[in-house]
Amino acid sequence: MGTALVYHEDMTATRLLWDDPECEIERPERLTAALDRLRQRGLEQRCLRLSAREASKEELGLVHSPEYVSLVRKTQVLGEEELQALSGQFDAIYFHPSTFHCARLAAGAGLQLVDAVLTGAVQNGLALVRPPGHHSQRAAANGFCVFNNVAIAAAHAKQKHGLHRILIVDWDVHHGQGIQYLFEDDPSVLYFSWHRYEHGRFWPFLRESDADAVGRGQGLGFTVNLPWNQVGMGNADYVAAFLHLLLPLAFEFDPELVLVSAGFDSAIGDPEGQMQATPECFAHLTHLLQVLAGGRVCAMLECPGVHPECPCCPSPVLEEPAAARPHESLVREEALTALGKLLYLLDGMLDGQVNSGIAATPASAAAATLDVAIQRGLSHGAQRLLCVALGQLDRPPDLAHDGRTLWLNIGGKEAAALSMFHVATPLPVMTGGFLSCILGLVLPLAYGFQPDLVLVALGPGHGLQGPHAALLAAMLRGLAGGRVLALLEEDSTPQLAGILARVLRGEAPPSLGPSSVASPEDVQALMYLRGQLEPQWKMLQVRLIAEGPLPWGPALPQRSVGRAGQVSAENQLQCRRPAARLLPAPPPVVPSSPGGLKSAKVGAFTPQK
Repeated sequence: MGTALVYHEDMTATRLLWDDPECEIERPERLTAALDRLRQRGLEQRCLRLSAREASKEELGLVHSPEYVSLVRKTQVLGEEELQALSGQFDAIYFHPSTFHCARLAAGAGLQLVDAVLTGAVQNGLALVRPPGHHSQRAAANGFCVFNNVAIAAAHAKQKHGLHRILIVDWDVHHGQGIQYLFEDDPSVLYFSWHRYEHGRFWPFLRESDADAVGRGQGLGFTVNLPWNQVGMGNADYVAAFLHLLLPLAFEFDPELVLVSAGFDSAIGDPEGQMQATPECFAHLTHLLQVLAGGRVCAMLECPGVHPECPCCPSPVLEEPAAARPHESLVREEALTALGKLLYLLDGMLDGQVNSGIAATPASAAAATLDVAIQRGLSHGAQRLLCVALGQLDRPPDLAHDGRTLWLNIGGKEAAALSMFHVATPLPVMTGGFLSCILGLVLPLAYGFQPDLVLVALGPGHGLQGPHAALLAAMLRGLAGGRVLALLEEDSTPQLAGILARVLRGEAPPSLGPSSVASPEDVQALMYLRGQLEPQWKMLQVRLIAEGPLPWGPALPQRSVGRAGQVSAENQLQCRRPAARLLPAPPPVVPSSPGGLKSAKVGAFTPQK
């Protein structure tokens, strides 16, 4: 189905006509630079190109007052002095004779993108638009924003396509207060925003940008603000916010569509944002969102930043290749044939000929085949190998404890952290427990480990349903540049093999169905492992403080407030609290896969006084 790219060159027409240092950074080059980079990387030609149309008066009226739309329309015939006088009535805004046309194109681009995605013409897409929109309110321009592009798209999706649950993720460095105001009493829209806040001392200087602004009326609990109280937030902070806060809520909300207010002033190199997240980080964030809503993700440009090229993390020195161990179970012809196919596929992945794949093996040879695959990967170019083994599969006894292999067994008899690189946990019995395990343990460890090869082995008695296996494989695809090899037993159902093949090709995993609370046993196992592993794994050193009643709760079990990584027991999933705060943690290391995520510090958030 592919990806749509929506754009129109007329959106570069508006520009500042007078001297205004506050507004001079909003200029046409911010849009053309983004398009030029897409063309340089050959990405534009890989997308379905759509030319933006103008939003109609009725479509603008979905969120804006008729009087305000009429006011903006009149700017087409105003002189420079009149435009400057009108601009002065709003905060950080300028009008131009082309503003109305450009703003209608920006809103219309979002509508076209949503229609293309929801009708199945494409799977996802990006709207390159200008002017931006997330600060715009019902009857007011604000912060360079004229019409609220994302809000109009959300209202359109509800009205025209009959959607009931829409997730809006706003990763711009400024709070999108316009979106918040428009949907704060609407439980059909879950709005999540992180933003530079500094206790209200950063624009837009609003009290309602703080974490305790959670919506009102029927929308209580459907606004989630994560205000950063210091600059310098990096890859680890952003990934941790997704894993520990956004995604647990998003899975429970179960959106039918994801809209992204994609402002890149929250990335490294932007003088206003002063954050440290690399461009590659946003690829990982986007990938994590694509497991939601059947992969229906629409991103709309807010404020693009200027980003320097970022070097990848240094790689550890490779050891001498290890010799493959003999295995009696591989003597049989069918086992050797299956092993040969697996090694052929694995070599192709390591050589860059293919990105991912599935291999089948006789059940009796599953453990031996996995052992050989690990040794082959480590001796043929993989520097760090992540193995997620499900079912009755034990870690090879003579696998070196050199930090190059992270072994995670889901399906063990009991929770055990035999070392920081050898972890076992029982298979959670409830869907809520499975999600908690993936978001609260597997992915934080995986992102901290930075693998360049991932093996997912579904061994004897793995007990995993197809949608659960698909979700696990899909979320792991964001690591190791997508180099994921799934190993199945030959007697696995065709449905399981088919669903894994589809997600490894990039399709979204199917829904897990209605959300459920993790069982007490699952909570206990997860919290025990987090407590054991937290000192060694920085991505686990995150803590939340929850405040007030929520109509729902986070999907991750939590513990007492203390040092990073701990939250009080009364704030567990069953509690109903409205606001969560990320608190400081030491600097974790995050992935060097696609493009190389660098290590970054955590510690943007401080308790409310």
